[in-house]
Parts: sequence; C-alpha cells; structure tokens
Amino acid sequence: MIPVLLIIFPLLTGLISFFLKKEQSVRLWALFSSLITLLISVLGLTILHEEKYLQHQSEWLPGLGSSFSVGLDGMGQLLCLLNAVAYPLIFIATWNSSYKKANNYFALMLLAQAGMMGVFVAMDALVFYFFWELALIPMYFLCSQWGGEKRIPVTFKFFIYTFIGSLLMLIGILYVQSQTTDHSFDINSFYKVVLSVKQQGFLFWLFFVAFAIKMPIFPFHTWQPDTYEQSPASTTMVLSGVMVKMGLLGLIRWLMPVLPLGFHEWGDMATSMAITGMVYASLIAIQQNDLKRLVAYTSIAHMGLMCAAVFAENRSGMQGVMIQLFSHGINIIGLWIIVDWIEKKFGTRKISDLGGLAQKAPVAVTFTVIIALANIALPLTNAFPGEFLMFNSLLTSRTTAVHAILFTVFAGICIILAAIYILNMIRKVFYGTPNPLTETTSDLKWNEKLALGSIVMLVFWIGIYPQLFLDVTNHFSNAIIDKFDALQFIPAK
Repeated sequence: MIPVLLIIFPLLTGLISFFLKKEQSVRLWALFSSLITLLISVLGLTILHEEKYLQHQSEWLPGLGSSFSVGLDGMGQLLCLLNAVAYPLIFIATWNSSYKKANNYFALMLLAQAGMMGVFVAMDALVFYFFWELALIPMYFLCSQWGGEKRIPVTFKFFIYTFIGSLLMLIGILYVQSQTTDHSFDINSFYKVVLSVKQQGFLFWLFFVAFAIKMPIFPFHTWQPDTYEQSPASTTMVLSGVMVKMGLLGLIRWLMPVLPLGFHEWGDMATSMAITGMVYASLIAIQQNDLKRLVAYTSIAHMGLMCAAVFAENRSGMQGVMIQLFSHGINIIGLWIIVDWIEKKFGTRKISDLGGLAQKAPVAVTFTVIIALANIALPLTNAFPGEFLMFNSLLTSRTTAVHAILFTVFAGICIILAAIYILNMIRKVFYGTPNPLTETTSDLKWNEKLALGSIVMLVFWIGIYPQLFLDVTNHFSNAIIDKFDALQFIPAK
C-alpha cells in the first residue's frame, strides 16, 4: 500500500497540475502534494511499517513474465524519505521564483518525483526500467524548456548519455530474464539466475555503464557540470540531491546480487574509475570561479566515494553508503539553495565578483558555513558517520592490500582537497570587505531561512545520533552482503 501511494499520489497531483492556470494556485498545490507524500513516507517508517503495508504485487504483463511488484526495503525507505523530504524543501526555498507556464513546470517536477519513487520501490526488473525512463522524461523537458541560454545542446547531451546507458541496461535486463528458470522479471528470479563468469563479466558492463552515467562516475560524468549549470535551480536540486542516487541503488539492489562474480572480477577497475573521478573533480573544483560548477564537481567527488565503498564489498561500506545517500542529498540541496540565493540577489555566480557577505547577511553565512562543513564531513555533522564507515571499508576491502591502501590514500587526499575548495569559497564569498555589488545586500527571506534551517537541523540530528537512520537500513545491508557472500563463496570481513 505505502509504495503504491508513494508513486500514485505525486503522479496524480502532477497530472492535475497541468490544468491549474494560476501560478500561485499551482505552487500551493505542488507544496501540498509534496507534504502529503512526505507524510506517506513517514507513515511507512513508523505506524505502517509492517511488511503487509510495505509490499504490493499485482498482475501487469503476465505474457512477458512481469508483474507490478513494488516494495520498501531499508534502502528503498531511506531513498523514498530523501525524495519526500527534498521536494518540500525545494518548493519552499524557491517559493519566490517565477516560471513561464508554471503549471507545466510544477507538473513535470511532480511527475519526476513519481518516477524516482517507482525506481526506489521497484521489485521487478521491467518495472524498474519503466520508472527509470519515466523519471528521465520530465527532467529532459524541465531542463530544455526552463534552462539557461545553452540549454538545448546541454540537454541533448544529457539525453544522449542517459539514453545510451538505458539502452545498454535494457539489453542486460532482457538477457538475464532469458536465463531465469521461470522467464520472469521478478527480482528474486534475477537473484537465482546462474551465469558463468564470462557472462557476468559482459553483463556487468552493460549495467554498470548505465548506473555510472547516472551517478555520474568518471569518465561518464561530462554531461553533469553543464546540465547542472544550465538547469533551473529547483531542477538542479532534484538532479543532484535525489536522481543521482538511482545509480547507486542500481549498483546495490540489482548489480551486486545478480552478477556477483562479475561485480567482484571488475570491482578494482570500477573503484579505480570512481577514485580517479574523485581526484579529477576535486582538482577541477579548486580552479572554479563559478559557484554552480564548483558544487557540481563537489557532487562528482562525493558520489565517487560512495561508488568505491560499494565495491569494497563489506558491511562497513554498505552501511556507510546507506546513511550517506541521505546525508549527501540533504547537504547538496542546501548548497544549491545558497547558490540560487546568491545568483538571484547579485545576478552573478562568479566567486571573484563577490565578498564581504558575512557583514550584510549573517544568517546566510551561518547556514552556509554549517552546511559547507557538513559537506566536508566535520565530526558531529551528518556526513561524518557515513564517510568514516566508507573509509574504513576501503581500507578493509576485498582486494589486495596494496590496492586497498592506494584507494584509501587517494580518497583521503580528496577530503583534504574538499576542505581547500569549500573553505576558499566561503572565505572569498562571505568574508573580506564588501564591494559595490555586495555592500547593499539584504539577508535571506523567510522561505529560504525555513528551508535551510530544516536542513541544518537534519545535519546535526544525523551527525549526533545516526543510529536511527542506520537501523532503517541495517537489515537490508546485511542481507545484500550475505547474499553476495553466499554466491561468491568467500568469507566476509
């Protein structure tokens, strides 16, 4: 019941939004929809947390061996919660933003939320692919219709990347389905399929490329900075805060347990790509003068660490990734809210054009410093527990000792680089002497304070007491690792 409602409610409210002509009406309607979706997600974690409320299966395409099977495991619950929390924060933070054809804009935003919910709860490979594509379509129109001056070529590049990845994944899904004993797309049938090492190695890359593009992982990342730069602020928040998590979910729920031999065989190569992307993105971020591109490269670095931790193939990494999925989403949305406020206030995103904002906007600088420090995993902030677990997993990963040490060292260097570019950004934008552009500025508005204040509360709540979030995903993390171990016949660390 709960997973069906998480899909159906934003889907229906999104369709209704097309028919609401007044901008204020559709804005209120979208906020109402997002709050009800958040309530449904919270109910699934609290009052209605029994299995009968978290699973649903009905006939869909029996001739193809596919059923409408959806469910909420630990990772699904956390990602649905992230999706549900993100939308009210985004709508509140961008409350004063005006859009041409606002009804279409908010309708597409809600349809994207429904699509991502479907990806997070899908327990059938064909259903998973259906929602994977459904989530992409609204984002394409949001970027191409409401983006910046270069939106058309940038959106086309984004579409081509993701379309090629989706096509490769579809080929992999159809091949695995053909090898199942009951010719079913059900996730349990996929888990039971028996494939040779050669088959799994080939299929691994079909799936991994699709997921790597979505995260994105080097060298499949080139669509991301341009798309984030050209997309409207609220769309960028959805892309970087929520949608990129679809790739990690694919790795953990579908790739790791379905193709364990291929996953293990190519794990070092995938980890090397992720770590290379971390170093590359961090070095590029240091040189950035554009706030949007700086935050975009920050996201690449953080997603690279999560990807590497998954390939560590141990419980520490899995638990670290689980909590970081939520923490990263919250933190990156907070940074985008600040960037959007700066761009609207001063008409520029160039760091060199700014300075001295701390004297004129003390609330803004307070929120920014807290969220920025959380982004570099300062102790007592939400990113610290996850990054600690992930670094521990890299050091104890199931690879050679030399590889484990190298992966950990280079990932650790990226933490230092992150501190450099984040603290430099804060110093240049918020401190120093105000210039003619910034000397007459005002502080955050009520809606921005509300959104950022909520994010700061989550930053400290998870940082001080992460156990509540770890408990949600503990059973799922152990189950995935145990299944992987059983198929690998190798001892767990």
